Amino acid sequence: MENVLRPLIVVGGSVVLTVVVGWLADVLLRRTDERHHETPLWGLLRRCRVPLQVVLCTALLRGSYRQTKIIEDHSAAIGRALSLVLIGSTAWLVVRIATAVVESSYTRYATAHRDPARVRRVRTQVTLIQRVVTAIVGVVAAGAMLLTFPAMQAAGTSLLASAGVLGIVAGVAAQSTLGNLFAGLQIAFGDMVRLGDTVVVDGEWGTVDEITLTFLTVRTWDERRITMPVSYFTSKPFENWSRGGAEMTGTVFFQLDHSAPIPRMREKLHDVLRDCAAWDGRDWGLAVTDTTPNTIQVRALVTAKDADDIWTVRVTVREQLVRWLTDRHPYALPKVNTAWSEPTPNGHRPHTVSPEIPRTGRG
Repeated sequence: MENVLRPLIVVGGSVVLTVVVGWLADVLLRRTDERHHETPLWGLLRRCRVPLQVVLCTALLRGSYRQTKIIEDHSAAIGRALSLVLIGSTAWLVVRIATAVVESSYTRYATAHRDPARVRRVRTQVTLIQRVVTAIVGVVAAGAMLLTFPAMQAAGTSLLASAGVLGIVAGVAAQSTLGNLFAGLQIAFGDMVRLGDTVVVDGEWGTVDEITLTFLTVRTWDERRITMPVSYFTSKPFENWSRGGAEMTGTVFFQLDHSAPIPRMREKLHDVLRDCAAWDGRDWGLAVTDTTPNTIQVRALVTAKDADDIWTVRVTVREQLVRWLTDRHPYALPKVNTAWSEPTPNGHRPHTVSPEIPRTGRG
């Protein structure tokens, strides 16, 4: 009878104690969260209930397993298995706690500051910090698990003795990976590019969607994802349209005839902008910026609060002004002048090749 009651008491007691402690911790965190709504940490820490219970139960079983006297011939293997579970669950708990602390700090910072650029910078930093912490905890946990095996402990001395040589070999072999790793840290704390920034890389316009320690993902306007190594952004020039504020200035160019009614066109541009919700009202203008023997180049200048709105304003201005010129002032559109040339001395008329005049294009 004792052989049956002892395992039930040890295992059952460990499970019951784990459930009770987890329930008490959850109740305490919930009440604390209700009293302190301004601090999201307590609510986030409630996610740690499951790994906490696994750690507590495994630790109780690991410490009291020998008292059950079950399968004594395999007690060493069972003890090692419990140790592995304990190490893994402890790493899980540490990662959950670190994630809760990081997310809580970012949430409080984002609530207290209204500058989008600073908020994106902090979000980039805390995201990379969280990834670094997770990687370090994972490596330490894996090393601790390996050291539970006697063979790994015996090999520890030789591994330490050859650590210098292995470090040099690994550094040469992983030169690109290490370069990306340090480039990721440089991006996070150097404020070069942040999550949500609008960038132009290799002629592609998009928004920074994800930043890791080794690669960066840009989401283009047509929903494509461009994945690039982070070392690209530390070694090559790129355009960051979100630096110094999200406001943008855009231009629209028109190729028109010399007789184009510029003053009326300027008034029409102002009317179009007043009816365009994407225009922020900061600035606008229309001017003749160049001339050729056949056409003039007219530039419309517009502003908007961000890159998405500036695109909307430009396409709206281009469409409505071209339609207005076609309907009201068709003579202002570029023309191709053709005429017969003078006869040559032998009486033949050479063909006249008229130059192609570019039509209205996107600025």
